[in-house]
Order: sequence, then structure tokens, then C-alpha cells
Amino acid sequence: MLTTLDTPYADASADGLSFALGLPPLDALAVLPVRRGEVTVHFRLLGASHQVIVGPLSETVACLDGPAEPLPGRTSTTLPGWAYEFTAKTARHDDDAAFGRAVEAVCARLADRGDALAGAFPGARHAVTALALEETAEETGMQWRTWHAYPQTREIVMTRSRLVRP
Repeated sequence: MLTTLDTPYADASADGLSFALGLPPLDALAVLPVRRGEVTVHFRLLGASHQVIVGPLSETVACLDGPAEPLPGRTSTTLPGWAYEFTAKTARHDDDAAFGRAVEAVCARLADRGDALAGAFPGARHAVTALALEETAEETGMQWRTWHAYPQTREIVMTRSRLVRP
């Protein structure tokens, strides 16, 4: 599902993103609940950032005030009855055309999916934040990916998360 967010785009960059687990639900511009088996994943767009809430997990990647960790390349932890893994990387594009093609490819892949949420900012072409479930061979867990596109720096931050019952 692609939605136009009802807020102006504020300049941000990949370097401004922080990572936090366990935050309460933050004010969201768009929310998509997706049911997988007995669990519902709540994708939440927070402007140029996201929050995913599922089972005992609250994952937030955002420009946060206060005590937040920088965006890690990789981290993992255990939660009651679950194991969680998170990875992040940033792709930098040499020119606006390459960046635009990359953002448009993500949006095209997710456009007709009921298990994906993408938000675009009015008046800021290619300023997009997107989340999507991924298929997993494991029946006891789930995976999702996110993309945070920053036109002014031609960066796309990509994250992949995995939550499984051990």
C-alpha cells in the first residue's frame, strides 16, 4: 500500500537515525496491521522513520530525542519466548537518476502488496519510507524489511529484521 503522508518533508539524513527497542507506540502518520498466523505485525510510519510492533517487540528506527542508540549495522537480543535479529546498511548513490531509479524500484515492488506500507511526502520526490513483510521458511517467526530514502544525500537506509521462536 502506497500512501501520501499528510506532513511536509523535513530534511533528514541516514546519520540522524537512531535505533531503539521497547518504546511505546509513537504518533504515526500511517499504520498497517498485517496478520501472520496467530501474530499481528503493526507497521507504523513516523515520517522519515518507522516503528514495528509485534508480540513482545517494539522496534523503532527514527531521529529520536533522548537516550537512543545510533543505528547499528547488526544487533540481536532475546525477548520472552523470541529471538530477534536486526541488520542495517546504507546505500549511497552517485547521482540523482540512480537514486531515483532505486527508490522507484522499491515502490514498484511494494505497490500492490497487502503486507507492505510505503509513505511518500508531498512535494519531495523520492522521499519515501517503506516497510514490508518477507517470506520466511520458518513457521515460527517472521521477517521484515524497511527502506528510508533521503533525496538530499541520495542515501537509502535498508534494514532487515527477524523475529523467531527458538
